[in-house]
This record gives sequence, C-alpha cells and structure tokens, in this order.
Amino acid sequence: MGPVKLIRSSLSNIFRNRMRSLLTSLGIIIGVGSVIVMVAIGEGSQAEIEAQIEAMGTNLLTILPRRGRDYPNRLTKDDAAKLKSEASYIQAVSGISQRTYTVVGGESNWSTTVMGVEPDYLIIKNWDVTEGSFFGEEDLTARSKVAVLGSTVAAKLFSAGDPVGQTVRIGTNHFKIIGVLESKGAGSMGSDQDDIILVPLDTAMTRLNKTQNLNSISVSVVRKDYMEAAQREIEIILREVHKLKPGAAADFEIMNMSDMIATASKTSQTLTNLLAAIAGVSLLVGGIGIMNIMLVSVTERTREIGIRMSVGARKRDILLQFLSESLLLSLMGGILGILLAFGLCQVLSLLSIATVINPAVIAVAALFAAMVGIFFGYYPAKKAAGLYPIDALRYE
Repeated sequence: MGPVKLIRSSLSNIFRNRMRSLLTSLGIIIGVGSVIVMVAIGEGSQAEIEAQIEAMGTNLLTILPRRGRDYPNRLTKDDAAKLKSEASYIQAVSGISQRTYTVVGGESNWSTTVMGVEPDYLIIKNWDVTEGSFFGEEDLTARSKVAVLGSTVAAKLFSAGDPVGQTVRIGTNHFKIIGVLESKGAGSMGSDQDDIILVPLDTAMTRLNKTQNLNSISVSVVRKDYMEAAQREIEIILREVHKLKPGAAADFEIMNMSDMIATASKTSQTLTNLLAAIAGVSLLVGGIGIMNIMLVSVTERTREIGIRMSVGARKRDILLQFLSESLLLSLMGGILGILLAFGLCQVLSLLSIATVINPAVIAVAALFAAMVGIFFGYYPAKKAAGLYPIDALRYE
C-alpha cells in the first residue's frame, strides 16, 4: 500500500468515529498545549525579570557597606572620587545617600525615597529627563536646593499642572523642582522606580541626612565584557583607600548586575523546565489513552483484518495501517494542542501575564507527540499484524 493510500485509509478510519477520536486525542491536546503554555509563561517571566534588572542600570556595579556589627559604614564621597579618577574600566560613578521622607508640595503630600546623587547617575541608570533639566556639578558644589521628581511623585503632588519651577518641602528644606524623570515602571522586586526624588548628593548629605557616609556607590562599566575586570579593580582601589591588610575581610561588598541577571535567568529556567516536565506527564497519559483505544480498535476490526489478510494484505501492511492511525491521532492532537496554546497565550497577554512562545518548543512538542503516537501505537499495531487470518475470520 502506497503512502498516500495509507494516509487516506487511516484518516477514513479516524473520522469514522469522530467523537471517539477527539476524546482519544484529548490527552495529547492538553499535554502539548500545557507544555507550550508553561514554557511560554516561564520564558515570558524570565524575559520580564531580565528587562527589569537591566532597566536598573547599564553594566551596573553597586558597592555597599558590608553588613554586620564588626563592619561600620566607611563608604564616603572620597571613595567615589577615587574610583572616578583611578578606575580604568568605568564610564560613570555616583555616590548615593538616600532616606524616606514625607514630601509636601502642590496639592498634597507623599511619602517617597529622596536620593542624593551625582550628575553621572543618569548615565548609570540610562535615564532621561522628560521635562526641565538635571542638576550639574555646580549644584553639588553649591549644595543647591534643587530637585528632579520621578513621574509617580510628580503625578501624586502636581496632578493638575506642570511641576517644573514649583517647590516642594523635604523635611524643613524647600527645594525648587527643575525637572521630571521619564517613567521607568516597576523594578526587579516589583517596586516603583518612578516613586523617587533626586537631589544633589552634597545637598542630601549636609542639609537632609546630615551624614558623611554614603548608602552605596553606583558604577557603570564601559562594556559588559569588562565587568569582572572592573570589579577586581574596584576592590583593589577601595582596599587601598580603606587601608585593609592583605587577607583581611573587606568592609564593603560589590554587587554585579550581570550576576544577578544570570542567577535570575538560571532560577527561572529551572522553574520553566520543572513546569514543562509536569505538563509533559499529560502527554504520557494521552499516549496511554491512544494505546487503549487502538487495542479496542484491533478487537473491533479483527474480522476486517482477517478479510484483508485473506485477499493478500501482508503483516507489514496491517502493522503500518494501525501505526499510521496512531501517529495521525497524535499529530492531530498535537496540532490542536498548539492552536490551544496560542489561544491561551493570547488570553494571558490580555490579563497582563507575559508569555514568550518559542518556535523550538512548538517543534519539540509536536515531535514528542508524534513519538508518543508511534511508541504507544506500536504494541496494538503489532498485535493486529500478529493475528492469524483463519482465527480473525472466525471472530464474531
């Protein structure tokens, strides 16, 4: 029997019992659809996490004081200045001094993070000012009382008008608003990156927080492939500035944003693989369903098999007939599962759940569905091919 005739005959037998065929393929449909959707959710989540972390800064290294009673905060503006003048892999450095304040301005008040930074902070965070301008080095030197609002703060305090040129009160100090930052949305931990006010670092340290120490230092590295070299160089410079002896524990920590992205990606990928494996179990269940219905089909069509053998059909023809029916059932279930997955991903997108459909996953799911059909269809097909013609003809 030729391939075309074999497929036509198999499709005829499948569509003869449409409802039974559909129910038989249901396990495959659910299995393929579940695998694709689970992987799409996992990869969508991974892409979202990576985008949020990358939005926090370009090639970012963050230097923090080491936590613990034995490690007092020793990060200062001099440390940031030393890095800026001596580090060779760095394009921008900013010391950071921050604290939460209830800010009064416009029509209301709002509790937000007030962050003292240097002008390089915009380069580090890859941030732009949509209204007005940002402060410069002269504002740091003069300890100017100027502020740049995040879009959330601007909306909360000045929903009715343009905040640029107006004033806000932070603590007991009045600051002139000179700009509004572009919106960045949620951060890596779900926090609102736009719920912030930026002021000159020296102003924050002397007029607001009254401290000589920094909460952290942010550094932007020239290129991504220089991250490790820059981290080692920063450690050498700061150990020298802090007069730490060789082998002594550092009183600071360096967070590498690339490492955070890699860790988040690895965690997300592990979770995605786990979800796909769980969903893949339903494919095996679907395969068992196909085996069951094919065994029933062999029993129902025993007399037909005997007639076909008596008129010249070979065992191989009978084997291929039942194997092709099993394969086509699986493939049809796989196609319907793929369509189901696309539909579910569209619904999830409308619900603001990120999904990324990977064509490779679709191909693998379809191939696995076909393999399930062959694997679980082989035994019933072999059983059908092994029938004796005389016994089959006598079967009632």
